[in-house]
Amino acid sequence: MLNIKENQQQEFSEELLKKFAEIVSRYPEGKQKSALLPLMHLVQAERGWMSTESMDQIAAYLNLEPIEVYEVATFYTMFHLQPVGKYVLDVCKTGPCCLVGAEDLMRHIEDTLGVKAGEVTDDGLFTWRKVECIAACGGGPVLQIGPEYTYYENLTKEKVDALINELRTKANKS
Repeated sequence: MLNIKENQQQEFSEELLKKFAEIVSRYPEGKQKSALLPLMHLVQAERGWMSTESMDQIAAYLNLEPIEVYEVATFYTMFHLQPVGKYVLDVCKTGPCCLVGAEDLMRHIEDTLGVKAGEVTDDGLFTWRKVECIAACGGGPVLQIGPEYTYYENLTKEKVDALINELRTKANKS
Protein backbone atom coordinates (compact mmCIF):
# COMPACT_ATOMS: atom_id res chain seq x y z
CA MET A 1 0.00 0.00 0.00
CA LEU A 2 2.23 2.88 1.21
CA ASN A 3 5.87 2.80 0.18
CA ILE A 4 8.88 4.49 1.67
CA LYS A 5 12.38 3.97 0.38
CA GLU A 6 14.91 2.43 2.73
CA ASN A 7 17.10 5.56 2.88
CA GLN A 8 14.06 7.67 3.67
CA GLN A 9 13.15 5.51 6.64
CA GLN A 10 16.41 6.57 8.20
CA GLU A 11 15.36 10.22 7.93
CA PHE A 12 12.30 9.78 10.15
CA SER A 13 12.65 8.11 13.52
CA GLU A 14 10.98 4.78 14.16
CA GLU A 15 8.71 6.52 16.66
CA LEU A 16 7.65 9.09 14.09
CA LEU A 17 6.99 6.41 11.48
CA LYS A 18 4.78 4.55 13.97
CA LYS A 19 2.79 7.76 14.48
CA PHE A 20 2.54 8.16 10.70
CA ALA A 21 1.16 4.63 10.35
CA GLU A 22 -1.38 5.16 13.13
CA ILE A 23 -2.64 8.39 11.54
CA VAL A 24 -2.81 6.95 8.02
CA SER A 25 -4.76 3.94 9.35
CA ARG A 26 -7.62 6.28 10.29
CA TYR A 27 -8.45 6.89 6.63
CA PRO A 28 -10.08 4.53 4.12
CA GLU A 29 -7.96 2.86 1.47
CA GLY A 30 -7.18 5.33 -1.29
CA LYS A 31 -7.77 8.37 0.94
CA GLN A 32 -4.35 8.50 2.62
CA LYS A 33 -3.76 12.00 1.29
CA SER A 34 -6.13 13.09 4.06
CA ALA A 35 -3.30 12.35 6.50
CA LEU A 36 -1.06 14.99 4.93
CA LEU A 37 -1.68 17.84 7.40
CA PRO A 38 -1.32 15.70 10.54
CA LEU A 39 1.93 14.18 9.21
CA MET A 40 3.30 17.62 8.36
CA HIS A 41 2.45 18.83 11.87
CA LEU A 42 4.29 15.86 13.40
CA VAL A 43 7.41 16.48 11.33
CA GLN A 44 7.45 20.18 12.13
CA ALA A 45 6.89 19.50 15.84
CA GLU A 46 9.90 17.20 15.83
CA ARG A 47 12.18 19.31 13.65
CA GLY A 48 10.92 22.85 14.11
CA TRP A 49 10.47 23.46 10.39
CA MET A 50 9.65 21.74 7.09
CA SER A 51 12.71 21.14 4.92
CA THR A 52 12.30 20.22 1.26
CA GLU A 53 13.77 16.82 2.10
CA SER A 54 11.16 16.24 4.81
CA MET A 55 8.37 17.27 2.44
CA ASP A 56 9.74 14.92 -0.22
CA GLN A 57 9.77 12.06 2.27
CA ILE A 58 6.21 12.75 3.39
CA ALA A 59 5.20 12.73 -0.27
CA ALA A 60 6.93 9.37 -0.79
CA TYR A 61 5.31 7.95 2.34
CA LEU A 62 1.84 8.95 1.16
CA ASN A 63 2.51 8.12 -2.51
CA LEU A 64 1.99 11.75 -3.52
CA GLU A 65 3.86 13.98 -5.89
CA PRO A 66 6.20 16.29 -3.93
CA ILE A 67 4.40 19.33 -5.38
CA GLU A 68 1.24 18.26 -3.54
CA VAL A 69 3.07 18.62 -0.23
CA TYR A 70 4.80 21.87 -1.28
CA GLU A 71 1.42 23.39 -2.18
CA VAL A 72 0.08 22.72 1.29
CA ALA A 73 3.26 23.86 3.04
CA THR A 74 3.34 27.15 1.16
CA PHE A 75 -0.37 27.83 1.59
CA TYR A 76 -0.52 27.64 5.38
CA THR A 77 1.55 30.11 7.40
CA MET A 78 1.75 27.59 10.25
CA PHE A 79 4.39 25.64 8.33
CA HIS A 80 7.91 27.04 8.49
CA LEU A 81 9.93 26.53 5.33
CA GLN A 82 13.20 27.60 6.90
CA PRO A 83 14.65 27.27 10.40
CA VAL A 84 12.94 29.43 13.01
CA GLY A 85 13.56 30.37 16.60
CA LYS A 86 12.23 28.37 19.51
CA TYR A 87 9.41 30.92 19.76
CA VAL A 88 7.69 32.34 16.69
CA LEU A 89 5.84 35.62 17.15
CA ASP A 90 3.23 36.04 14.42
CA VAL A 91 2.00 39.63 14.28
CA CYS A 92 -1.19 40.39 12.40
CA LYS A 93 -0.47 42.83 9.56
CA THR A 94 -3.98 43.38 8.24
CA GLY A 95 -5.98 46.59 8.26
CA PRO A 96 -7.86 46.36 11.55
CA CYS A 97 -4.70 45.63 13.55
CA CYS A 98 -2.69 48.28 11.70
CA LEU A 99 -5.36 50.87 12.49
CA VAL A 100 -4.71 50.30 16.19
CA GLY A 101 -0.91 50.20 16.15
CA ALA A 102 0.35 46.90 14.69
CA GLU A 103 2.88 48.64 12.45
CA ASP A 104 4.44 50.45 15.42
CA LEU A 105 4.44 47.18 17.32
CA MET A 106 6.25 45.39 14.48
CA ARG A 107 8.94 48.09 14.39
CA HIS A 108 9.28 47.77 18.17
CA ILE A 109 9.64 43.98 17.96
CA GLU A 110 12.25 44.34 15.20
CA ASP A 111 14.22 46.82 17.31
CA THR A 112 13.85 44.81 20.52
CA LEU A 113 14.88 41.48 19.00
CA GLY A 114 17.42 42.97 16.60
CA VAL A 115 16.18 40.93 13.63
CA LYS A 116 13.95 41.60 10.66
CA ALA A 117 10.77 39.62 10.02
CA GLY A 118 11.57 35.97 9.26
CA GLU A 119 15.05 36.04 10.75
CA VAL A 120 16.23 34.16 13.84
CA THR A 121 17.83 35.92 16.82
CA ASP A 122 21.48 35.05 17.56
CA ASP A 123 20.45 33.08 20.63
CA GLY A 124 18.05 30.97 18.54
CA LEU A 125 15.08 31.91 20.70
CA PHE A 126 12.98 34.15 18.48
CA THR A 127 11.65 34.62 15.00
CA TRP A 128 8.91 37.12 14.28
CA ARG A 129 6.72 37.28 11.22
CA LYS A 130 4.10 39.51 9.65
CA VAL A 131 1.05 37.34 8.99
CA GLU A 132 -2.41 37.73 7.55
CA CYS A 133 -5.44 37.95 9.79
CA ILE A 134 -5.35 35.59 12.75
CA ALA A 135 -9.02 36.10 13.57
CA ALA A 136 -8.87 38.45 16.54
CA CYS A 137 -9.77 41.73 14.83
CA GLY A 138 -11.64 43.07 17.84
CA GLY A 139 -8.56 42.75 20.05
CA GLY A 140 -5.87 44.30 17.87
CA PRO A 141 -3.06 44.66 17.73
CA VAL A 142 -2.72 40.92 18.16
CA LEU A 143 -0.03 38.32 17.91
CA GLN A 144 0.23 34.62 18.45
CA ILE A 145 3.25 32.85 19.81
CA GLY A 146 4.14 29.41 18.55
CA PRO A 147 4.77 26.62 18.79
CA GLU A 148 1.67 26.54 21.03
CA TYR A 149 0.00 29.38 19.09
CA THR A 150 -1.21 31.26 22.13
CA TYR A 151 -3.03 34.50 21.29
CA TYR A 152 -2.28 37.88 22.90
CA GLU A 153 -4.60 40.78 22.20
CA ASN A 154 -4.75 44.55 22.80
CA LEU A 155 -0.99 44.69 22.80
CA THR A 156 1.24 47.58 23.70
CA LYS A 157 5.02 47.85 23.51
CA GLU A 158 5.17 47.25 27.24
CA LYS A 159 3.05 44.08 27.00
CA VAL A 160 5.23 42.77 24.16
CA ASP A 161 8.38 43.49 26.18
CA ALA A 162 6.91 41.56 29.11
CA LEU A 163 6.06 38.61 26.84
CA ILE A 164 9.55 38.53 25.36
CA ASN A 165 11.13 38.69 28.82
CA GLU A 166 8.83 35.92 30.06
CA LEU A 167 9.82 33.70 27.14
CA ARG A 168 13.53 34.39 27.71
CA THR A 169 13.14 33.47 31.37
CA LYS A 170 11.22 30.31 30.45
CA ALA A 171 13.92 29.32 27.95
CA ASN A 172 16.71 29.86 30.49
CA LYS A 173 14.96 27.55 32.97
CA SER A 174 14.71 24.69 30.50
